Amino acid sequence: MAAPAVRYFESRALVYRRTWRGSAISTFLNPVLYLAAMGLGLGTLVDRGTGTTTLEGMTYLVYLAPGLLAATAMQTSAGEASYPVMAGIKWVRTYEATLASPIGVRDLVLGHLGWVMARLTLTSLAFVLVMALFGASSFGSGLLAVGPAVLTGMAFAGVITAYTSRLQDPQGLAALFRFGIVPMFLFSGTFFPIAELPGWMHPVAYATPLWHGVELTRRVALGLETTIAPALQVGYLLLWAGVGGWLAVRFLRERMIS
Repeated sequence: MAAPAVRYFESRALVYRRTWRGSAISTFLNPVLYLAAMGLGLGTLVDRGTGTTTLEGMTYLVYLAPGLLAATAMQTSAGEASYPVMAGIKWVRTYEATLASPIGVRDLVLGHLGWVMARLTLTSLAFVLVMALFGASSFGSGLLAVGPAVLTGMAFAGVITAYTSRLQDPQGLAALFRFGIVPMFLFSGTFFPIAELPGWMHPVAYATPLWHGVELTRRVALGLETTIAPALQVGYLLLWAGVGGWLAVRFLRERMIS
């Protein structure tokens, strides 16, 4: 990042240094609740049925954990790129103050996306620790899975930042989570293979960045084969991240610079 972008990144880090306690509990508690309820609770029923054949012979907890890691990265990215961006533009107007300094729109977006990446890394590391404590993976393989999880989150960061930059009120953010983030969380392979979905839904799932992120994360953590070449999936996620970042710069410049 350029020096002005680093300055904005530092400002976000300084704020977080004073407020991290508010998110620390949820950072560790959410994976505990998900893995306990879905992996151990529901997983017990799945393991007693025919699910172990569909899930490559592994327990449901082991299958589920890497998918939840990728999905949590998506949710974390969506959270950082939505309401905080709206606050910076409209409610608290910190973006106006920032752009009155030598920091430009491009620097602001790069610093913002850099901070999102840092938050994704911290959240993913916490999730990996919980995975290891639950016996869902070794700590080493979990650490390797942090990379594709962070890439998954970054595929959403720029796009959602760009989307938020165009909004005039927060109702659009509620719609984003209700009709975008939640359906992807449920139907992009996090909880079950998309082969279990009706055939017409398969192309829709393939088009979502989360499905590619879930597959890559499971490949790294569990050694499962991906449906398409991993290089293509990485390229697809990088494309989303790059185009999203470009759109975020463009839309925020249109919004903030008159």
